Amino acid sequence: MKTSKKRSHVTLQDVAAHAGVSRATASLVLRGSPNISEATRQKVLAAMQQLGYVYDRIAANLRSNASSTVGLIIMELANPFYSELLVGIHQELDKFGYTVILGTTFDSHAIQERLLSTMLEHRVGGIILSAVPGSSSEGVNQIIKLGIPVVLVGRKIANVSCDYVGIDNVRGGQIAAEHLIRKGHRRIAFLGGFSQLSSWQERKRGYDQAHYAAGLPIDNNLVVETPATRQGGIAAIQKVLTAPEPPTAAFCYNDMIAIGAMMQMKEMGFVPGRDMAIVGFDDIPEATIFSPKLTTVSSFPRLMGIHAARLLHAQIEGAADEPQTIILQPELIVRESCSYAKNQTRA
Repeated sequence: MKTSKKRSHVTLQDVAAHAGVSRATASLVLRGSPNISEATRQKVLAAMQQLGYVYDRIAANLRSNASSTVGLIIMELANPFYSELLVGIHQELDKFGYTVILGTTFDSHAIQERLLSTMLEHRVGGIILSAVPGSSSEGVNQIIKLGIPVVLVGRKIANVSCDYVGIDNVRGGQIAAEHLIRKGHRRIAFLGGFSQLSSWQERKRGYDQAHYAAGLPIDNNLVVETPATRQGGIAAIQKVLTAPEPPTAAFCYNDMIAIGAMMQMKEMGFVPGRDMAIVGFDDIPEATIFSPKLTTVSSFPRLMGIHAARLLHAQIEGAADEPQTIILQPELIVRESCSYAKNQTRA
């Protein structure tokens, strides 16, 4: 009890003295200033943790329900998946009167860490996070220990116990590959994304399972990792189409990669959907606009956002006990980009 009393009176000046810096420098660290060296920032953060400054100041605000602001950290808004996710989150949080602070990481660990620190400075009541690939559990677990609710959406972090909303990626990868196999394709590429992502690993597992069930070998030369963007799709399709034994079909990690791949196919003189079958993942609005219209697996991003917002609100209100996991079931949306393999007759 004595320790708790002593910590409740820790000031920023105490932190500065403990870290061997000025109070102004400690304040700049709190505000996330880019003018502070990493070594100094780590010294100040360590002093805050050792003296209990961060724990007591932020937790006290949360206990008094002083904040009606929540943080949302996503990869980017250029990907329509995240735009749809944001719509769902706002749609639900607006009902409860929350204000949302939005941050975009562009899949950078440094930016994600800085955004999490900024959320703490603004004493948010909770955070919805779509984590960058390979995120460490340390930072998020630290926030959870402060009593700040966290909901992960779309991407898991190993060794973090908190609410999670996602899609059944294994099933999604499986139904995508099965559809191509039913079309007579035997060399199917898996294009884009990075293997550090839990969603990539799960979609790849579904892709593998469909091959095993059909008795088909998996050619690792057809598994190409790239950023989950149009440019990533362009690079991935160039690699497999110029290979000695190119595939006849491709399952893409997401729709952005699939659209980039089809754009590049046209540039190279191929006809998407005829010369090569393409399946995406997410069912973004552009999937119905591009020609040919994209066959894809719907991940219901707007619904994911609604569920994430509801879980966060329940935590902030103290209505939730154990961490909850909500897994949505994917749906294959068949359009025009999936031809039968050449010399394959329809069943």
